[in-house]
Amino acid sequence: MKEIYLDHAATTPIHPEVIQAMTEAMPIFGNPSSVHSFGRKAHEKLETSRQIIAKSLGVKAHEIIFNSGGTEGDNTAIIATALARQKNGRHLITTAIEHPAVLESMHYLETLGFEVTYLPVDESGQLALETLKNALRSDTILVSVMAANNETGNLLPIKEIGELLKDHPAVFHTDAVQAFGKIALNPYENNIDLFSISAHKINGPKGVGFLFKKDGVNLSSYLHGGEQEEKRRAGTENLMGIIGMAKAVEILTPDKQLENTLHYKKLAALLLTKLDEAQIAYRINGDRNHKLPHVLNLQLNNVDNNLLLMKLDLQGQAISTGSACTAGNIEPSHVLTAMYGKDSDAIHESIRVSFGFGNTEEDVTYFAEKLIAACQK
Repeated sequence: MKEIYLDHAATTPIHPEVIQAMTEAMPIFGNPSSVHSFGRKAHEKLETSRQIIAKSLGVKAHEIIFNSGGTEGDNTAIIATALARQKNGRHLITTAIEHPAVLESMHYLETLGFEVTYLPVDESGQLALETLKNALRSDTILVSVMAANNETGNLLPIKEIGELLKDHPAVFHTDAVQAFGKIALNPYENNIDLFSISAHKINGPKGVGFLFKKDGVNLSSYLHGGEQEEKRRAGTENLMGIIGMAKAVEILTPDKQLENTLHYKKLAALLLTKLDEAQIAYRINGDRNHKLPHVLNLQLNNVDNNLLLMKLDLQGQAISTGSACTAGNIEPSHVLTAMYGKDSDAIHESIRVSFGFGNTEEDVTYFAEKLIAACQK
């Protein structure tokens, strides 16, 4: 049995060069906040990593705040911003298809008396800019819209939203966890104030990420304790994880991102060709013209997705039905529900295939054979 991993939108294997970088740095055990030589060596590695990441985004190094990953970044950006700006208003805007780290933060703020507008999307999972424009109010203090959806791969109109908010005082946050490393996304060029990512989506280690905070944005520390990260995020930094994340970022040069994009598009086309040849009825969920190259969400007509996943898993094939952060949840995909309505067959017939580091055409051909056989049964 050949095991094939096609769930890179959930998490990614650690790149060998990342493992090497972390392993070589392990003897540097000092606390980056300590003033002695052991601490200074650690601090130097910490700041070098910060500079590598900042350079990849085209931002200032001190605008990068290291944390534990996307969930902490989203929670910090949303909750800390709302609490810091509530004297200016208590209205927040997001979309119905956000990651649970965003949606649950919004739900929490609603219990504190904040008002949240959840913008709808159309059947392609796309957000109409006019919908956001009409939702903006004078007391809107935060707009949080993801750069790319983790289930469909849809790219949302971040640049256009940034342009719209140039003349509005609301802070603009984007959850870029799925998009970072796949597409070019400069926070300055897109008027983004807060930008959260997680290393394990780009072949880095789990449990580490960062929040970009543009100069001038008032954001108090979400965690209370020490004065790390310029008093913006208490807690001793995960130095090995940060070094690994910086190496993962360093690997993903613009040329490498383009190479990956072309490769993933080729793999997606190959899978669809195999399904067409076998006359498997399917529909692509999402906006085919504005999406990430590595995510393919398919509705397979009259095929129960949970049963299909179990069959494929028994054969060593790893895919998913949606966000890994809702694994074990019997509730249907909130993304597909927002797109099609709660009674749509697509909710129970859709799977997500996501390509990544190490996947080959041979892998996809083998997977397609297993998928086709399972559908036919």
